[in-house]
Amino acid sequence: MSIYVIDDHPLMRDAIVMVLRRLRPAENIVELERLDRLAAAVRQHGTPDLFCLDLKLPDTTGVSGVLAVKNSYPGIPIAVYSASPAGDMEEACIEAGADIYIEKSAGSAELTAALRGLLQADDEREEATPASSGKLSKRQTQLIAMLDKGMSNREIATQLEISEHTVKVHLWRLFRRLGVKSRTQALHHARNHGLLMSSNT
Repeated sequence: MSIYVIDDHPLMRDAIVMVLRRLRPAENIVELERLDRLAAAVRQHGTPDLFCLDLKLPDTTGVSGVLAVKNSYPGIPIAVYSASPAGDMEEACIEAGADIYIEKSAGSAELTAALRGLLQADDEREEATPASSGKLSKRQTQLIAMLDKGMSNREIATQLEISEHTVKVHLWRLFRRLGVKSRTQALHHARNHGLLMSSNT
């Protein structure tokens, strides 16, 4: 298993790699400058565990890089980072398949928290029910019940003893599983499909 860091700016790539080496010291980290070198790198270094993707690369436009990675490796989490404010590009990146969006202006502590949250959420995927079954994982069932109580991300993080970044990752994956884009839509879907009833049992 390998983590792929794709960024044409050496300083930013080094910063991401440094954080990842602290979080996953035993993981093989592969650095690339362009997206078109990814397929060959995967053949050489093995199955991806995580992608850290600069939104703006020499061979991408808009969210084309996110879409390309998601289409080629649909089950692998993607962390996108960009100089663009989250308000400008975050929603588009999440809709394209990214799991988290990190602004390049974020400090080291925030970058570390975001990547740790994604890796922590990814570790919990092992307990998840396959998407094709139409059922939710244990964690997603918990989230539905907490959303129904009107709990904030911070309150959910406190109760589950995880970071707010991890909560955001779980929520984004829940929304994607349900085919919705917001808490309100998720609750509406849950009520219409009996998911709230199962979450309280």
